[in-house]
Amino acid sequence: MHHPENDNQYKGLQVNSGVGSQPIVNPYRRAHRARRRELSAAEFVEGILKGDVSVLGRAVTLVESTTEKDQALAQEVIEKCLPYSGNSRRIGITGVPGAGKSTSIDVFGLHVLRQGHKLAVLAIDPSSERTKGSILGDKTRMEKLSQQKDAFIRPSPSAGSLGGVARKTRETIVLCEAAGYDTIFVETVGVGQSETAVHSMVDFFLLIQLAGTGDELQGIKRGIMEMADGIVINKADGDNVERAKLAAAQFRNALFLFPPSPSKWKPEVLTYSGYFELGIDLVWDMIDRYFDYVKKTGYFERKRNEQAKYWMMETINEQLRNHFYHTPEVRALLEQKELRVLNNEQSSFTAAKDVLDFYFRSLRSE
Repeated sequence: MHHPENDNQYKGLQVNSGVGSQPIVNPYRRAHRARRRELSAAEFVEGILKGDVSVLGRAVTLVESTTEKDQALAQEVIEKCLPYSGNSRRIGITGVPGAGKSTSIDVFGLHVLRQGHKLAVLAIDPSSERTKGSILGDKTRMEKLSQQKDAFIRPSPSAGSLGGVARKTRETIVLCEAAGYDTIFVETVGVGQSETAVHSMVDFFLLIQLAGTGDELQGIKRGIMEMADGIVINKADGDNVERAKLAAAQFRNALFLFPPSPSKWKPEVLTYSGYFELGIDLVWDMIDRYFDYVKKTGYFERKRNEQAKYWMMETINEQLRNHFYHTPEVRALLEQKELRVLNNEQSSFTAAKDVLDFYFRSLRSE
């Protein structure tokens, strides 16, 4: 463009050309990192057996994936890792929210690491039923443990499907054991059916309780108490020591009302302080005594075998349920039957029978 201001008659003035249009993308921005190379099943297994935390993390992500391709690869990796699994202590930890589970896991974990062990913490985290999002805050609550090189912490979002996460957690245990982790903590959110799911995949089930909340007797839930192999009263420090001792006595008395456990082990009730790290040795001594006892009586192997059969049946149930609800013809028929039931044209039971009969006939005709 011609600028008349640049003519000789206007000496001392000069107008430069404007700056051209700039690129939309920042030229100083680093080029997008290349996507990570996909690993084969053999490469996954090799990395896991070497104890490569990065490969282990990717394998767990594979297990948690819902895509058919990832699931097929994950199952192949798990099958190849099975011969190297089973050599760990699996410990479930539960308790009401606020009982100090994460703080306790932090100090219990440090105690395990000081003894020369490798620890994996698998935390089943609460998820939003609406968004399927998860808090995944356990790493922030386990400040000391998350900094240790021999500790692997993996929160698992439950995404509204406890059964699915429980199965994936059990498969993750196999991978962690193959990677050399000889102690596995499985933390549950502490309310509802999650205790039953965790109990079905661990060797020792620890129940953490609180004292001084006016809720001691309310906290004695028959189902959870019957599952517990050990009960510990947390926050037994300062002015709360006597209240913790009183709560422990109440729990011991309650245990007399329950029938003997299948292992014949008598659950112990102890007090400790996770925050001040008081009584941690006593809690771990109790766990050591339990493992010595069940291995001597043969109950340890029997329980592991029962759990393996239980998860085989659970997997069959899950696969059947998924196949049923993902069959297009069944879904279409379900919608029709739902309308009939809601309009009082058919009972729930006969509608269900009609849908199942249709499903079984379709299987026979395939």
